[in-house]
Amino acid sequence: MQKFKRALWDADIPGYKSGEEIPTIEYFPAENKLARGCIIAFTGGAYQCRAPQEGIDYAEYFSKRGIDTFNVDYRVKPTRFPYPLLDARRAVRYVRANAEKFGIDPEKIAVIGSSAGGHLAALLSTYKGELEGEGADAIDELDYMPNAQVLCYPVLDIEGHKLSFTNLVGEGGDDRSVTPYYLADENTPRAFIWHAQTDACVDVAGTFKYAKRLNELNVPIELHIYPTGNHGVGLAIKERLSDPYLQNWSEHLLSWLRLNGWYN
Repeated sequence: MQKFKRALWDADIPGYKSGEEIPTIEYFPAENKLARGCIIAFTGGAYQCRAPQEGIDYAEYFSKRGIDTFNVDYRVKPTRFPYPLLDARRAVRYVRANAEKFGIDPEKIAVIGSSAGGHLAALLSTYKGELEGEGADAIDELDYMPNAQVLCYPVLDIEGHKLSFTNLVGEGGDDRSVTPYYLADENTPRAFIWHAQTDACVDVAGTFKYAKRLNELNVPIELHIYPTGNHGVGLAIKERLSDPYLQNWSEHLLSWLRLNGWYN
């Protein structure tokens, strides 16, 4: 299949208001395909914008390494919860509904998110309540739960980055109800998580806390805490974001995907 970009819904978009962005999914087909699994990417940006180095760059990187990858432009501020999560669920359902067409295993869908996108990936992996706007068509009948979560310097609680939670639920909103730590259970998907100890934007403490909770629940995890590094670096290869030491994370992830059967 060729690369394409399309709306997540064919007809009416739940919660959509005239003039707002239309949530989309963009397909980056694997070059020299080596994987039956796939990756769906959610960028960071504090739920008020989307950082391309954490979405399109990831999609291009993984597709060049033989993995079908999708980048999702989910809705951000002024749109609030539940619609960013609804968009994320729809992305997984869309890929699962078309798995045969893409030549992928519908039970090997990994989601990757950075910063606030990491929160969205973790929330997608832990939040099980019904959302307003679900049930629009047959695709919504499919399971929205990914099979693995990859979290890059994630926002995981309000202490880590209050602005992200404010943009998602509003000032004075119930942040605990969208905090993955409190929502995780023994069926939460396995996780690969990385963070820099010196991240001055999002406190690494939230990553430790979430990883500890998954460990208590016997959810398989791989955790990398790098001693130095900044926030928002993506693959850490662009000039202003370059960090040769942090570049190791993507190779560690590929090894983890191989270990878990996503990748040859």
